[in-house]
Amino acid sequence: MLMKALTSITILFLFFITTNVIAQENAFSDYEIKAFEFKGRSAKIVIPKKANDERLWIWRARFWGHEPQTDLALLEKGFHVVYVDVAGLFGNNEAVEIWNSFYDYLLKVYNLNTKTVLEGMSRGGLIIYNWAAVNTDKVFCIYADAPVCDIKSWPGGLYNGNVGAAKDWKECLKAYSLNEKSVLTFEGIPINNAVKVAEAKIPVLHVCGGADRVVPYEENTAKLEEKFKAAGGDIKIIVKDEVGHHPHSLKNPKPIVDFILEHAN
Repeated sequence: MLMKALTSITILFLFFITTNVIAQENAFSDYEIKAFEFKGRSAKIVIPKKANDERLWIWRARFWGHEPQTDLALLEKGFHVVYVDVAGLFGNNEAVEIWNSFYDYLLKVYNLNTKTVLEGMSRGGLIIYNWAAVNTDKVFCIYADAPVCDIKSWPGGLYNGNVGAAKDWKECLKAYSLNEKSVLTFEGIPINNAVKVAEAKIPVLHVCGGADRVVPYEENTAKLEEKFKAAGGDIKIIVKDEVGHHPHSLKNPKPIVDFILEHAN
């Protein structure tokens, strides 16, 4: 009976993964998609049916096609949607350099606006803040969704509120050339880097699950918010009570889209 139960769970899990991957791949099927490799990384650009005059664009940091309602709404407004996968680098300096190069490529080849909207789901929060902190003149605003703001919280799991991720933690430490001791005093995380974003007066929106145990609100967004406001920054937070790490975004993305449209001008 136990084996049958485990087999059923495995089948359901594989079905969920497969259908989720298919949904992600089909998310932008109504649009022209440029898919290619950039510096050995998977990259994608979705072309709107009619680009707006300002050549506006949103830069998705992670989980291509997942909960795409905001991206789809912005495509209808003439935004390009762009992506380059740097997930295994956890927002480190190498990831920032790849993003720097991809930014230059996008402006040169696609003539996009010199400023972008950053979108970071979960671990995508690491790269959007770390990149924005050294490129404040290139960012209209930030939309972060259940974002990782401290690697000690995720994947480290060093606090009491979450479960961590052992394999990702090992890879993360390696990516930053840290160890279990040196990471405790490491300051290159969004909670600290967000101060530069705040000082540059870049508006920020966070959407978080109030019951998130993977990337707990209290260990990440709440701590970032405190420093952000102390630095004079404008941050708006939507907390979904009783919701965990998933689902990301909002069923009706209007509050997110309105925020982006207000500031991307």
